[in-house]
Amino acid sequence: MAKEFDVCVIGSGPGGYVAAIRASQLGFKTAIVEKRFLGGVCLNIGCIPTKALLRSAEVIETVSHASDYGVDVKEFSPNFEGMIKRSRGVADKMSKGVQFLMKANKIEVLNGTGVFKSNKELAIQDEKGKEQETVKAKHFIVATGARPRQLPNLEIDGEMIIDSEKAMQLDKQPKKMVIIGAGAIGVEFAYFYNSIGTEVTLVELQKTLVPVEDKDVGKELGKIYKKKGINIFTESSVEKVEKKGKGVKATIKTKKGTEEVEADVVLSAVGVTGNIEDIGLEKAGVKTEKGAIKVDMSTYKTDADGIYAIGDVIGAPWLAHKASHEATVCVEQLAGENPHPINYNNIPGCTYCEPQIASVGMTEEQAKEEGYDVMVGKFPFSASGKASGLGHEEGFVKVVFDSKYGEWLGCHMIGSHVTELIAEAVVARDLETTGHEIISAVHPHPTMSEAVMEAVAEAYGEGVHLGSKPKKK
Repeated sequence: MAKEFDVCVIGSGPGGYVAAIRASQLGFKTAIVEKRFLGGVCLNIGCIPTKALLRSAEVIETVSHASDYGVDVKEFSPNFEGMIKRSRGVADKMSKGVQFLMKANKIEVLNGTGVFKSNKELAIQDEKGKEQETVKAKHFIVATGARPRQLPNLEIDGEMIIDSEKAMQLDKQPKKMVIIGAGAIGVEFAYFYNSIGTEVTLVELQKTLVPVEDKDVGKELGKIYKKKGINIFTESSVEKVEKKGKGVKATIKTKKGTEEVEADVVLSAVGVTGNIEDIGLEKAGVKTEKGAIKVDMSTYKTDADGIYAIGDVIGAPWLAHKASHEATVCVEQLAGENPHPINYNNIPGCTYCEPQIASVGMTEEQAKEEGYDVMVGKFPFSASGKASGLGHEEGFVKVVFDSKYGEWLGCHMIGSHVTELIAEAVVARDLETTGHEIISAVHPHPTMSEAVMEAVAEAYGEGVHLGSKPKKK
């Protein structure tokens, strides 16, 4: 006999578990289906454990430059196994936290793979595909997340070519590594492995690193990474990977010809693709488009009655915080509330390499392509007293405004822990704050956050710390 619920969520990542908790809070009898581990990719093999590894890299880098701060450190060395162990500990703690939240909110956890039999019924299957039980629900929410995308000519085998999950749990530190793709995942792992002594080669198909970011940010990161000793190939691609002895040989096609690079392992970091296969979407009448579930972006309703989808399975941006917000909006609508719709033009992106990268809104190039007459302000952290004191003068804050109405079109940062600064721009844009309101808001001194106000002042020709000439009004 099938179990019956008001809401059944499939997948327990940042979208799924938030949806389940909010549904329970609003009085729905709720179940959540998970085939692997509560918390999904983000908490277990994604966002959280990688940030723990990156923190270890930051500590190594700080100790390496201890003499710059007047501190003498005689002996130290990276403990790769210890770093991996700490990272797994952090991930396990967070996953257990989700387990606690499920119990606290009286959410029934169903272990297995959810496969639709119809739009009203879901089968829970074990690892061998055998049906264990069935679930009926008034509302199903698909939040099955995403997995690393594979290049057709470079299949991930877990040995020669690995994905991000394997990269954060290697048994032994590689001496040499080739990373394909310089998006967020690629540059984060490049920073981590370079910091602990691995020789890293980073290959990117586009002209700059982190190509979705403002070009100035990508160029700046490229300069910094080259100083760190990372080998960078832009406008290049890995054509093939061959086994050579105990390692591999990667053939890289560049603008100038072909290069061959030997390494212990190749990390494929070319993005993700939604988990929409083998869960019975066709039987349920759920339509997909370009590898994603097709939904109404205001309600998250699919073409099938009673089925909704959120997070990575409905497409870019593939971000945990975006999935969590979609979860809340989706469930609150089911409860008959009137949630504020998500502004998809105001979702921040963060990359946790060092220096960190954070952005929201349009790049300068995008704004010009949209026909805006822009005002651009840029403030380097080299002119920041706090950044100088911290010993992190690299990077800048860049802002883009519409000169006609003063709309804040975009904000782009690269620098130490700038992911903690971007929320000011997100809130300001959401409230339609003007540049002058940012300038007149007193920012504490000395802080890194002053750079936001200083960049805005530069855009308006009112900056006082760079010797800039006032702009004509």
